Amino acid sequence: MRKVTLTFDNGPDPAVTPYVLDCLARRNLKTTFFVMGKKVVLPENAGVAKCARDAGHRIGNHTFSHSVPLGELDAEGAVDEFERTEKALGWLDQPVRLFRPYGRGGMLGPHLLHPALVERLRDGGYICVLWKAIAGDWKNPDTWVEKALADCRGEVWSLVVLHDIPSGAMRRLNEFLDRLQDEGVEFTQEYPPDCVPIAGGKVLLPIEPYCASH
Repeated sequence: MRKVTLTFDNGPDPAVTPYVLDCLARRNLKTTFFVMGKKVVLPENAGVAKCARDAGHRIGNHTFSHSVPLGELDAEGAVDEFERTEKALGWLDQPVRLFRPYGRGGMLGPHLLHPALVERLRDGGYICVLWKAIAGDWKNPDTWVEKALADCRGEVWSLVVLHDIPSGAMRRLNEFLDRLQDEGVEFTQEYPPDCVPIAGGKVLLPIEPYCASH
C-alpha cells in the first residue's frame, strides 16, 4: 500500500489555515505545519497555530523570514533565522522539535543548511524534515492537484509539501484528499526516512548534498 505524509508550509494564515484544519478533521488526518517565524510571532496567527497543535497536528520551524536559503547566509544569520522562530514558538510543548529549511521553490541542494545550524539541530535533538513532492500549489493554484497526484503515484511513500497561504490553492484540498483516499493510500503523520537527514542528535543521511561548505 502506498503511503502519503502531508505537510503544510509558510503559514499560519488566519483565513486559510482554519479551512485546512477543517478539511483534515473531516477525515481524521494528522499532519505537520511548518510555520514562518514572522507570521507565528503575531498573536492572531499564533492562535491559529495553537489550534492546529491542539487538534493533534505537529508544528515545525520553517525559518523566520523565508527569504534567503540558510546555506547562503553566514553562521550568525543562519542560526538567527532559526532562533527567532524558536522564540516565537516558545509556547510549543510537543515532544519532538521539528525544522524544515527554506528551499527557494522546493529545490534540494547544499543551499538548504549552514554547518552552524546543523550543529544547533544536532545539539537540540531536532528532526530536520525535507520533502519529495512539491506540488507547486503556490504558483499554480488551479492545477496543482494533478501534479501532486502524479508525484504520489510515483513513490511508495511520498512526502507532499502544500502551503496554507491565501493563493486560492487550498480550494482544491478536499478534492486532492478525496482522490488520494479513492486510490487507497495510507495517510501517516510520520516522515519517510529518506526525507530526514537529522534526528535525535544524529546525522542520519549524508549531509553534504544539503549543507553548504563554509
